Parts: sequence; structure tokens; C-alpha cells
Amino acid sequence: MSTPMTSKSALGAHKQQLSATKAAERYLCFGQFQVDLQREELFKEGSRVRIPYKAFQVLLALVERPGEIVTREALRARLWPCGTFVEYDANVNTTVNKLRLTLGDSPEKPLYVETIPRKGYCFLGNVERGNELLRPPGVLTIAAADAADGLAVQQEASSIIARKIIRGRSAALFTNGWGAAILLCGVLIGVMIALLVHRP
Repeated sequence: MSTPMTSKSALGAHKQQLSATKAAERYLCFGQFQVDLQREELFKEGSRVRIPYKAFQVLLALVERPGEIVTREALRARLWPCGTFVEYDANVNTTVNKLRLTLGDSPEKPLYVETIPRKGYCFLGNVERGNELLRPPGVLTIAAADAADGLAVQQEASSIIARKIIRGRSAALFTNGWGAAILLCGVLIGVMIALLVHRP
């Protein structure tokens, strides 16, 4: 009885297929959020969101099994290795509450994390896998060849915004009286200087 042998090219093709699958599954997307599995980061509409490490681990446990109950015991085993002495129930509750706070979720009207009494938690959202981080609407991506033009556009936009801010602030100065007071002081100082210089 002989066993089939695999060639080096077949092994190489299998490795490439595995890495391509891994790359295609780098991001998990749900609602406005994306999870970068490789860098272990959370994004909301393309912007990075700060999330505590343990809350991120709970999120991973839930999004890996959407629609299924993840038991409190499974979360405890994932968050604290054997031999760790903490108040597990209180710490699991606190960690899930931090996750809900980060996601803008609530236990009363859950969008993403539902509490299953005396069992655990269930992820409610639809989770999609992808290989690209979603960009927020309105974010302009500039090609390398157009970088100089992009920089010019950015500088132009910055100067327009600065002018609008200055106009708004100067208009506010005159409407609340401070601008008039400053102008009056300037005129008085100018008159005093003129009188001192032209004195016989």
C-alpha cells in the first residue's frame, strides 16, 4: 500500500491559496464598523476607534459566531487564562459594557450585542468578510502621480477654510462690541501720537 506524494508545486499552490484566503478575510464588516483582524483594530466609517483590548477580544468572539450564543464561560476562557484570579462575572459584565459603549449599543435596545440571560451573549449584526478597509464617504484618495496636484488642492482648501474662520470671527468681534472697542482704542492711540509728533 502506497501513499500519494504531493509535489512541491502543489504545496506551493496550496500555500498561495491559504494566504489569498487569509487576505480576503482580513476585515470583518458590520453596520458602520470594520474589524481589522491582522492589526487587531476597530474602525468606524474608515476612522480608527479606540477600544480596550479585552473588549476587542469579546467583539472578536462574538463576530466570529454571529447569531450564536457565546457563553460567559467561553468569554472567561478567552479573556483570562487558567490560574487567573479575578471576579469573572463582574469583569465579563464590565468588559461587555465597555464594548457596548464603544459600539454605541445599549442592553435595552441592542443593535449588536444581545444579552442572553444566564447563558451569555449573541451578536445580532450581519457580518461580512472583506479584504479592504471601507473609506468614509467624502474621503478623497489621490494617486501618487497626482500627489502634487492633490497637495495644491489641499492647500487651497485649507486657505479657504482659514479665510472663512477669520471672517466669521471678525464679524463676531464687531457684532458683540469688542471690535468697535479695539478700533476706538486704535484711533485714540493714533490721535495721541499725531498730537505728540506735531507739537510746537
